[in-house]
Amino acid sequence: MKAYVTTPIYYVNDIPHIGHAYTTIIADAMAKYYKLTGKETYFLTGTDEHGQKIEQAATIKGSTPKAYADEISAKFKELWDEFNIEYDKFIRTTDLSHKDGVVKAFESMLANGDIYKGIYEGYYCVSCETFFTQTTLLDDGGCPDCGKPTTLVKEESYFFKLSKYQEKLLKWYQEDEKCIIPKGKKNEVISFVKQGLKDLSITRTSFDWGIKLPKHLNEPKHVIYVWLDALLNYITALGYGKDEKNMSFWPATVQIVGKDILRFHAIFWPAFLMSLNLPLPKHIAAHGWWTRNGEKMSKSKGNVVDPREVAKAYGLEGFRFFLLREVPFGQDGDFSQKALIDRINSDLGNEFGNLLNRIIGMSGKYFSNFISSKNVLKFHEKEWNEAHKILHECEKYIEELQTNRYLEELWKVLTLANQSITIYEPWSKMKEGKGDEAMALIGLIANLFAKVSILLYPIIPETSKKIADSLNFEISFKSYENLVKNSALLEDFTIKNIPPLFPRIEKEQMFSPEPSVENEAKKSAKTDSYIDIKDFSKVELKVGTIIEAFEIPKSDKLLKLIVDLKEESPREIISGIKEFYDIKELKDRQVCIVTNLKPAKILGHLSEGMILTAKEGKKLKLIAPSGKVENGSSIG
Repeated sequence: MKAYVTTPIYYVNDIPHIGHAYTTIIADAMAKYYKLTGKETYFLTGTDEHGQKIEQAATIKGSTPKAYADEISAKFKELWDEFNIEYDKFIRTTDLSHKDGVVKAFESMLANGDIYKGIYEGYYCVSCETFFTQTTLLDDGGCPDCGKPTTLVKEESYFFKLSKYQEKLLKWYQEDEKCIIPKGKKNEVISFVKQGLKDLSITRTSFDWGIKLPKHLNEPKHVIYVWLDALLNYITALGYGKDEKNMSFWPATVQIVGKDILRFHAIFWPAFLMSLNLPLPKHIAAHGWWTRNGEKMSKSKGNVVDPREVAKAYGLEGFRFFLLREVPFGQDGDFSQKALIDRINSDLGNEFGNLLNRIIGMSGKYFSNFISSKNVLKFHEKEWNEAHKILHECEKYIEELQTNRYLEELWKVLTLANQSITIYEPWSKMKEGKGDEAMALIGLIANLFAKVSILLYPIIPETSKKIADSLNFEISFKSYENLVKNSALLEDFTIKNIPPLFPRIEKEQMFSPEPSVENEAKKSAKTDSYIDIKDFSKVELKVGTIIEAFEIPKSDKLLKLIVDLKEESPREIISGIKEFYDIKELKDRQVCIVTNLKPAKILGHLSEGMILTAKEGKKLKLIAPSGKVENGSSIG
């Protein structure tokens, strides 16, 4: 069997940050897992180097686009090599083989009748490399995604018939349950497509830095739109359009992307593949973003997390573990040194590393470092069966990229091993002259630790190899199949002493930027922030019932709610609860509303009030009366 894993190719407008590292480490973990389980695996990453944004950035730097791209691309490659990312190919969209493949794809789409020439007019965001209609812009004409200014563009363009594939896309989403994961992200894509797809402008004439159209078209002014160019890397890297020997790896097993580029990958990309008569990816997986100490990262705040700095301060293995354990896949995560230190000290130091120390200590004290599995099943069949039930079921989580759940399950086996030492007290067995029982317990613990270490290889590979060397086996498909899948026992061996795997960290190792003024103000609010009853009486609170709920295009957080307040007509209210509620469960639900808030326009939609919510951790919960009351009833 074959497996193909991809990261998005990273845009060379900036140096790598924690988000890039997170995506790449997830992909590396998946590739290592597939290799461990016996699949022939191909892992692709690289850089996206064309487009107006790169041309402008190079001009500002006094450089050529190619020289600028060379410099930034090298920084990504250097970091992934430093992080021991085991990619099979690092593709650049400036590679000649990629350009040839893109031109071949363009010609195929044209031959299939999916490309035509016309005039495009729309608002273009250089930062996002995306066109928008006027109705989707912010009130000031800014980009609805990044807020930066847009430019009205009217130019000759070639178009891809995206609208032609709307029903085919919806059919794919419906028939393939896990084509897009997590499910919530898939639902967002379906909702967007159901609103109607417009044909896509796929060439530009206002700049030169891009792949030129096929020569026979005689269109020297046109360059191919950066997203068509970039998305095709997943097949040009396998030789599409030229030497296609690696095309046997297609379709991709899993394509990992950030949630901000999901629509390009879940709508444009499969439509392009349909046009090329190529199979669709098995999974497109979208992860969330990272904040730092609860705040959005930005250069101006000086709080952008440099992954190289973290790895140097805390070790690459601890950093990998933190990223893959801390946050459920698909949700946003928060980086703080405290959280990282807690994970390393508690999970990796106390529960994991300390268990190896106990194995080495007990075997050295009682049996001169010799460990035998001979009587493990005789004395510990119950613990053995319980552990293997967990081991055999946990892999479903990593196969769906739920690495946090995968690690939670593996830690249950470590907990069982630690508890077994407490329950059976090998020191007491030795005093009672029951050396065979003491050896059986140490053998049980060593075997369970070995099996967990094999399954931890995708997460903390170097640590797993150290443990395997100490326990006299190798991390390989053979050991995976034998010890994990077939539940075999380790052969008798002499354990090697190794230094502690994760020494305790007592204090923060990196400079921590000062929290923003806004954040500090919230923390230090005292009695001068109190209001009196007169202030409170200005706020008008009423109960209403949601009669309809709609998703807002281009927004990951907002819903448009139609609320009955027993007024002349229902009100439209925009609320940021999309991540926490399905629109179906909102209908006929009563909520509490601030009704005398000044109306505001949000993403082009009028909002005539504010729904009250309570914040619980990272979740928002609607506030409602304990029992049904008449719509329009006052609160106070």
